[in-house]
Amino acid sequence: MIDWLLEPLRQGIVVRGVAELVLIGVVSGGLGCWIVFSDLSYSAESLAHGMLPGLVAAGILGLPVLLGGAVGLLVAAVAIALVARVPRLDPGSATSVVVTTLLGFGVLLGLSPSAPAGLDGILFGDVLGVSDGDILLTAALAVVVTGLLALLHPSLLLVGFDRVNARALGRSPLAFDVVLALLLALATLVAVQALGSLLVVAMLVGPAASARLVSRRMAPMMVVATLVAALASVAGLWLSFHADVAAGASVTLALGAAFVLLLTGRSTLALARRGSAA
Repeated sequence: MIDWLLEPLRQGIVVRGVAELVLIGVVSGGLGCWIVFSDLSYSAESLAHGMLPGLVAAGILGLPVLLGGAVGLLVAAVAIALVARVPRLDPGSATSVVVTTLLGFGVLLGLSPSAPAGLDGILFGDVLGVSDGDILLTAALAVVVTGLLALLHPSLLLVGFDRVNARALGRSPLAFDVVLALLLALATLVAVQALGSLLVVAMLVGPAASARLVSRRMAPMMVVATLVAALASVAGLWLSFHADVAAGASVTLALGAAFVLLLTGRSTLALARRGSAA
């Protein structure tokens, strides 16, 4: 049993994958909770999917993935903002139209003869192919995001829980939204290299969604989300190693399993309390 557990750690690619995912988990543990609390999960998914044309175009032109992703994010954000101004079209519908169009365009680019091989890596990432430089970049992101969230925590709490009276107390809800949007875009841009544009949202939102099932206070929720992300990452990579299946998909499956387990446990506990009260 011990050998079975330790065997993946003898592979350098698995160790680097664990390090990358744990660092992304630190980001999702803090930022993801605010995303879930502020109902920005759909925005997170929209940004991740909408940046696909930029990622593919960077591959075709031989440019850095980060540059392509940044341009893709900018184009997606501007397009969503413009379409949302169309009369008689609600923001959700506008976002859906833009995102599905960009996603289809990205896939079309990826299937063109001039596109390099490896579209699956752009869509689903390559967590076992991350380099030491990728890990350092994600570590820097974790430090920046965690530091900013700690610094802004009192203001975020005030605006997040009482947007109506926050302005009277000197806090701007607009600034709150802008900060979260910028941090979300930055986190998506960095994490997409490991998890791809289709799976990155699972790590940025999944642990926080699970944590919200068991905690109502923000600080404990962040701790639980970080633990869920770390444990699911390890479980997913171990499943990938021993079952010889895709690493990113395995981690996503583990995150979903964690949510189901916590939801089942919460429901079971609630039923038990009702039974004892009766």
